[in-house]
Amino acid sequence: MDQDCTLPELIRNANYIDGVWKPSADSRYFNVTDPATGVAIGQVPDSGVVDARIAVDAAYAAFASWRKVPAKARAQIIKRWNDLVLSRTDELGELISREQGKPLAEGKGEVVYAASYIEWFGEEATRANGDVIPAAVPGRRMFAIKEPVGVVAAITPWNFPAAMIARKIAPALAAGCTVVCKPAEDTPLTSLALVALAEQAGVPRGVINIVTASRESTPEVVDAWLDDPRVRKVTFTGSTPVGKHLARRSADTLKKLSLELGGNAPFIVFEDADIEAAVEGLMVSKFRNAGQTCVCPNRVFVQAAVHDAFVNKLAERVGALKVGPFTDAMSQIGPMINERAIEKIERHVMDAVSRGAKVLVGGRRLPSIGPTYYAPTVLTKANATMTCSSEETFGPVVPITRFETEDEVIAAANDTPFGLAAYFFSQDVRRIWRVADALETGIVGVNEGALAAEAAPFGGVKDSGYGREGSVHGLDDFLHVKYVCQGQLN
Repeated sequence: MDQDCTLPELIRNANYIDGVWKPSADSRYFNVTDPATGVAIGQVPDSGVVDARIAVDAAYAAFASWRKVPAKARAQIIKRWNDLVLSRTDELGELISREQGKPLAEGKGEVVYAASYIEWFGEEATRANGDVIPAAVPGRRMFAIKEPVGVVAAITPWNFPAAMIARKIAPALAAGCTVVCKPAEDTPLTSLALVALAEQAGVPRGVINIVTASRESTPEVVDAWLDDPRVRKVTFTGSTPVGKHLARRSADTLKKLSLELGGNAPFIVFEDADIEAAVEGLMVSKFRNAGQTCVCPNRVFVQAAVHDAFVNKLAERVGALKVGPFTDAMSQIGPMINERAIEKIERHVMDAVSRGAKVLVGGRRLPSIGPTYYAPTVLTKANATMTCSSEETFGPVVPITRFETEDEVIAAANDTPFGLAAYFFSQDVRRIWRVADALETGIVGVNEGALAAEAAPFGGVKDSGYGREGSVHGLDDFLHVKYVCQGQLN
């Protein structure tokens, strides 16, 4: 890590396995780069199948004792972890911004967001309650009790390197599970720093194990976990094709799965909406992390009567966004994560224009700022034939489609294999309930652009996956239900 970083004691360039920071088995490394410049800012192990198996060995051995630790004691450790994370908000926020690219305010905000999940599941650890079932036969007692599933493999994405670690590891620990984790190759430093803080909090050796791997080595690490019957659950956030691969490979050992996959979120503005609020809602939901979020609106539908007014107000707001590196305190939009990401954005915009879309704002790279910056963009006259309507753009591009009727826009919103999030703005109470019921997504924002909260269930339907993170449902995804029947009590 470069010498300008303010938290060198939390920077790790090693795997953490069985309570020991160590290199990969063959001592290979790969670079972690700053997406704003492409310059290397650190190195981490390029792990392989040997490292993956050793990590499972450690997690499996630790499970026997960790599952027996009283829930209150587990909760105390998790809460200490939360306190340590919050105490390093500024430093961790800087680290997130350095390796992921988001503005510093967003980096710090992500630390607080991540900690909210750690705190929540620290509290939920003592609430994994079962049931006493009324017995139909005299002399019996019937119980449903909850038990940890076992070793959990957590595979996390690059766009929220702190929040995704917290949202997966905290409930696993709360349930009494042990963990093997593979963070995204683009942003492993934040994940390693959070595990270092978990170690400081007193998480016992073997309970958390984290191995890093390059894009090329990741399949052998993950496949080793998929093939190992001792790994009883996989929790993954990422693309739908990868999620389907994990599901197929997990079938042979019948692992439990939580999959938070791709999205194609619609954002609908009805003619009875508060237009100012709708514009603000779209700015909040679309341009967080430069549009590199799984729940950000990918298709924007505006009813004809308010289309022009909405577009004009939005264009003014988008055109005023400040683009730049996190080191610029005024920056609101950072770089894309890598060259592949910006090439995809370019391809989507070029395709849309070739099919009749009009670029109202942006629509170009910003090489004067850096190699992976793209101008916040507004496209009008978008339609369903365009690639940006069927694929996640994952960037700061807003394609707007004009619509006439409620039935028309509901059909268009649902015309996708994905079903993660949806948003709409309306002040008609009857319409609100009709549309919320009709949208085929796991999450719906009504007159609200910021959806996520630790107390709420986060997840999708259809090709956006299954399972939920956060809330009481997030803890249940790491538990089995065991039925116990005791007889001869008369």
